[in-house]
Amino acid sequence: MFKKSLLATATTLSIALASTTAFAAGTLDSVKERGHLQCGVTSGVPGFSVPDDKGNWKGLDVDVCRAVAAAVLGDASKVKYIPLTAKERFTALASGEIDVLSRVTTWTLSRDTQLGINFAGVTYYDGQGFLVKKDLGLKSVKELDGATICVQSGTTTELNMADYFRTHGLQHTPVVFDTNEQAATSFDTGRCDAFTTDLSQAYGLRTRMSNPDSVVALPEVISKEPLGPVVRQGDDQWFNIVKWSLNAMITAEELGVTSANVDQKKSDNNPNVQRLLGGSEGLAKGMGIGEDWGYQIVKQVGNYGESFDRNVGMGSPLKIDRGLNAQWNQGGLLYSPPIR
Repeated sequence: MFKKSLLATATTLSIALASTTAFAAGTLDSVKERGHLQCGVTSGVPGFSVPDDKGNWKGLDVDVCRAVAAAVLGDASKVKYIPLTAKERFTALASGEIDVLSRVTTWTLSRDTQLGINFAGVTYYDGQGFLVKKDLGLKSVKELDGATICVQSGTTTELNMADYFRTHGLQHTPVVFDTNEQAATSFDTGRCDAFTTDLSQAYGLRTRMSNPDSVVALPEVISKEPLGPVVRQGDDQWFNIVKWSLNAMITAEELGVTSANVDQKKSDNNPNVQRLLGGSEGLAKGMGIGEDWGYQIVKQVGNYGESFDRNVGMGSPLKIDRGLNAQWNQGGLLYSPPIR
């Protein structure tokens, strides 16, 4: 039902990874000496990392950066946000330009084993979908045979789409862009028949389109996209700090500890709560940070549920249901190892 257009010029993503040796060890000392965390984020994805009208960065990924700063420096505001495209992100991490990458980045085998990086957990369980204009009346991705599809280059999104269309014997013409914002805008103005990205980002970018109500998501989710923060390999101490900062937010929600009640909870007789908030001496020794690291995270940033709700959930314009991102005992996949 779609006219085939000329194939877009093929682009090849070439990541020149710098040696990480000089930067791998001692990230904690560098952050403390500098006095702030350097965190790589997107150039603007609503709900995950985007500056507000005053230039303050907001989002689920931003809150991970803030949690790490609260744990390490005792101040969640001590973060310098560095916007990066998909092509730039891993090079920026490898070169030492950033201390942590918290930028809607999918955890995959090749990235985990070939780029000199470590994923420190899952911030958001996502999946790739497709947006189309409602007036087309489409009910399935399989009806996009021969379509032009706007997509960000240098991403798993581009590869997943190629795999899906090849597997189902469908034709398509990818129209690639450096950023998701560019791809979404081009779709909105009619350059493409569809726009594909992780559904969480699609819902966020849809809010910026000229007529959001005229755009719908097709029902298929064609991939697994576990998104999470990333650090360089070779610095296990820093890896543990980032990993357990995220786990502290997840654990706090499970235990019912919030930014509003955390001071009251400090006197709670639940040993799990006490360990989270610093009541058990020695737990932070291996990370080289203060014993009140968990308290600082919850007090200044909030638990995972608070962050989810205000950034992408029902307290946000996106109004995304918790779904897979609910706690493990609430039907979701969110699960932190024990803090003990």
